Amino acid sequence: TAIDKRPVAGAVQVHPLGLTGDLQASRRHHGGESKAVYAYSQADADFWARELGRDIPPGLFGENLRLAGIDATEALIGERWRIGTDVEVEVTCPRTPCRNFQRRMGVPNWTRRFAEEGRVGAYLRVRRRGSITAGDTVEVLTAPSHGVSVRDVFRGLDAEQAAALQASRSAGEITLSPEILKVLRTMSAKAVRPPAQHLG
Repeated sequence: TAIDKRPVAGAVQVHPLGLTGDLQASRRHHGGESKAVYAYSQADADFWARELGRDIPPGLFGENLRLAGIDATEALIGERWRIGTDVEVEVTCPRTPCRNFQRRMGVPNWTRRFAEEGRVGAYLRVRRRGSITAGDTVEVLTAPSHGVSVRDVFRGLDAEQAAALQASRSAGEITLSPEILKVLRTMSAKAVRPPAQHLG
């Protein structure tokens, strides 16, 4: 894990496995190309500050980016952003709260509470490396046509949403993360499972 993040001054390099200085001990469970960067919205941090009666400074939730004016959880899967002048990223999947997050926050039943609220933020894949600095502008470059958001995936896809993602992927519009592909395979397996046979 690399959940203990703090704000930094100056430029930070962004590469396919994350930000310079942000290293995960096990990329099997944390990080990797589809989870290179984690973005969380300031509006959601403000919500939790009110709920918990404490400050939620940038990095407390383990995020690399604290965004103002963009709702990371409502971003569409495959949506692409430009950050600053160089970096381009792609929205891949929601954050799933874990025990490390529970320990960091020290709030009873925190992971359940965080999940039930659904303000989970978005993981990003790096499409174009470069450097970013606090205060950089984030611009939405493209938004796919399927209409499925990070929140939709976290809450659980229905058959129509799953089909829309598959169609968008087949058309070359988006590249799905391993996490979402696993969800789609599970849904497909359940859909084709034969009914149980009962012998009289």
